[in-house]
Amino acid sequence: MKASDELAHGLQAILVDLIDLSLEGKQAHWNIVGSNFRDLHLQLDEVVATARLHADEVAERLRALHSVPDGRASTVAKTTSLKEGSEGLVTTSDAIDRVVAALEATCSTVRGVYEAVEKDDAATTDILNQIILQLEKLAWMVSAEKANTATA
Repeated sequence: MKASDELAHGLQAILVDLIDLSLEGKQAHWNIVGSNFRDLHLQLDEVVATARLHADEVAERLRALHSVPDGRASTVAKTTSLKEGSEGLVTTSDAIDRVVAALEATCSTVRGVYEAVEKDDAATTDILNQIILQLEKLAWMVSAEKANTATA
């Protein structure tokens, strides 16, 4: 099967966001400071590993569908839906907010192309379902680092 333009474009958008998510996760991992540093530092490695795993799956699916993935830095910078992270040190609280926002934005991209992907290639939706399940779980787990039990 050859991917339609719509399918290839949707998978490319997901790929770009996953690559950017892994970069944002590493940036936060290297530069967080503050309370609960160690736990969040390790948790960010899990976010990065998950994003990289899924980016590879999406890129390989694009190739299996006779399309060419583009993971170049310039492409990621121009086409990501994630907000640019700030440079310098970041508090654990701000890092949690940024990473959760990046996880949720990536899930939004996946959900945004889901229908088109399902229409063109139902088999690929298995990959998308796994991405959504794992990223939403990570968003919940990372956000729980800041949860207030009085309002939870």
